[in-house]
Amino acid sequence: MNPTVAVSHLSKSFGRVQAVKDVSFEVMPGEIFGLLGPNGAGKTTAIRMMLDIFKPDAGDVRVFGGKMTEATKNRIGYLPEERGLYQDLKLEQTLVYLATLKGLAEADARQRLTHWLKRLELYEHRDKKVQELSRGMQQKAQIISALVHDPDLLVIDEPFSSLDPVNTRLIKEIIEEQSVAGKAVIMSTHQMYQVEALCSRIVLIDHGSTVLYGQVGEIKRQFAGNAVTLEGQGDFTNLAGVLEARRHNGAWHLTLAAGTSAQDIFHGLAAQDGVKIERFEIAEPSLEDIFIHVVKRGAGQAAEGVVDA
Repeated sequence: MNPTVAVSHLSKSFGRVQAVKDVSFEVMPGEIFGLLGPNGAGKTTAIRMMLDIFKPDAGDVRVFGGKMTEATKNRIGYLPEERGLYQDLKLEQTLVYLATLKGLAEADARQRLTHWLKRLELYEHRDKKVQELSRGMQQKAQIISALVHDPDLLVIDEPFSSLDPVNTRLIKEIIEEQSVAGKAVIMSTHQMYQVEALCSRIVLIDHGSTVLYGQVGEIKRQFAGNAVTLEGQGDFTNLAGVLEARRHNGAWHLTLAAGTSAQDIFHGLAAQDGVKIERFEIAEPSLEDIFIHVVKRGAGQAAEGVVDA
């Protein structure tokens, strides 16, 4: 099976700022793929190069096996992080116009929109101006604009922004349906638990370069031992070798720094006065743990001037 998207060694600079240094990944048909990274890592620039909005300084992008053309663009649905609906126009009018830009006839666009507007509970609001809609409604409208032309590749940046739990679940169902239908989905979000629930593979970009890439399960096994769960009495917030300590349902979850083992943490706690440990176990790291571990490790290396370009 050929990849829907193949990105190879992309780089891009804006003046003296190198936004992307070296980014590579592939996305297969039917795959929900996570494109991750901290703010300023180069994710959005990589997406824009992939979609031919920016031209790369170096590297190569193949979508559906070839270079980007106008016909190729009509097979892509894009939900950008910066929302772009026309605020002074009516909702249905705006969505019909955006659908015709993707090659749909107006009558076909209106027919398809009826289905999506009803499914996302916007049909009764179709004659309202976009500016009269809530942020959550505008988010759902933007998602419809990315879906209405039935794209073979869906690129969605922060799809759950401004959505309540009910609508978040609905959008997750829609994303999974796209995957089942054989469409490739690239999802960029800071909500790691959503990535963990939906994505089979991920790429993590930091300081403009690919630093993690592969199957979610394999990556989690690679970082096994980098997280600890404990219960007890004492202060667990400022332990040496711990990147982050958070409490949930009475238990503490600790994300460990590079070079720190669970045994180190256990011995450190045992040596403290006033600490009582009732439960201590090595936890499977979440993607959030791994994200924090890799990004903070990269920040430390950058401060020392040893991050690979």
